[in-house]
Amino acid sequence: MGNREDLFAAAKRCLLEKGYDRSSVRDIASAAGVNMAAIGYHYGSREKLLNQALFALLDEWGDAMGRVLDPDVGLVGMWENLLGRFAGDQALWLASVELFLQAQRRPDLRDQLAQGTREGRRGMAAILENVPEDEVPERAVRTVGMVQMALMSGLMIQSLSDPDNAPTAAEVLEGLRALAALAEK
Repeated sequence: MGNREDLFAAAKRCLLEKGYDRSSVRDIASAAGVNMAAIGYHYGSREKLLNQALFALLDEWGDAMGRVLDPDVGLVGMWENLLGRFAGDQALWLASVELFLQAQRRPDLRDQLAQGTREGRRGMAAILENVPEDEVPERAVRTVGMVQMALMSGLMIQSLSDPDNAPTAAEVLEGLRALAALAEK
């Protein structure tokens, strides 16, 4: 690997070990075994490098979710798999929350994040409807995909803030059924 690739790999490690805000130029360069100036040369800034690294980690997570969220196990099994992954991916979720905060002050980053969210909605709808992403109707993206993403985000926040009392898959589905019943009234 060259310096650029070494920096990218080091940034991913630093994000998971230290988080977005606490990963310094010195930390990343040291982990990559390169001079600190290499970050500016290859990526322009620490933030640009960390953003690329974090989006890559989120893409990798999304790909892994495509393999873990098997529609053949049903919704309970899918939610059990998903909730189980939250505990194992806590460092990634903490870094992603930091990214959301950074994006509120940076329109370029917010645009990138919005694009990733749209892709995530489509991916979730494709998994749930068991069709290829390019065949998911836009309405399913805006309903099934959006609700799934909202549930995942909310459950991730609950799992991070109170892991001992995070909802179970059965509770999530029971809550969804209760909400659906309320919507019918």
